[in-house]
Amino acid sequence: MAKAMKKLNSQKIISYDRKSDVLYLGVKKGIEEEFVEVSPGINVELNQNGQVIGIEILNASKILKSVVKPLQKQILEPAIK
Repeated sequence: MAKAMKKLNSQKIISYDRKSDVLYLGVKKGIEEEFVEVSPGINVELNQNGQVIGIEILNASKILKSVVKPLQKQILEPAIK
């Protein structure tokens, strides 16, 4: 199991383009054949076999704002005390 996790982790790609405000989460290597918009501004990229290879979040700072603030509070407050 550790070998499988190490291999999976080595394939993950996370990038954020501040200028265009796009967050990309790569799940595995592959060529995008199509994408599916699962929610406004959130696209799931698929390879030729229909497997997920990445997730693209447009307007990431706006979309994730409601998620990040509670997480910061939950993580930072106990660490400061």
